[in-house]
Amino acid sequence: MKLHELTSAPGSRSSRKRVGRGVGSGMGKTATRGHKGQNARSGGGVRPGFEGGQNPLYRRLPKRGFNNYFRKEFAVVNVEDLNKFAAGTEVTPETLLESGIVKNPRDGIKILGNGEITVKLNVKANKFSQSAVEKIQAAGGQTEVI
Repeated sequence: MKLHELTSAPGSRSSRKRVGRGVGSGMGKTATRGHKGQNARSGGGVRPGFEGGQNPLYRRLPKRGFNNYFRKEFAVVNVEDLNKFAAGTEVTPETLLESGIVKNPRDGIKILGNGEITVKLNVKANKFSQSAVEKIQAAGGQTEVI
């Protein structure tokens, strides 16, 4: 089989409907819009969610939830991701950004204890989980909250 021999499955593609092209086509005159009414007019139709004047669904349902404006969102890094760095390196938010481990630092960086760390590092971050601190110190490294 060659590229020029490829065809689509029978019945999978249909020709487009050309409306308003004469009465003989069966789609002339009103161009399949029926007679009169809102949907027959230009620009006609109703906005999304409109239910004919009945209170729409999005107004019938109660509001839910709460957004805390003062919430701090941290970019998370697991200790296993820190194995990329050479032993004795000082890992800061800037070095994490440069290495591509963190793409968007948000309100700070939090180090979590998922995985194992085998390299001795001096890690500086905004927050640490307890398990992350234990693993970094067990590997001979240091942690510092900035």
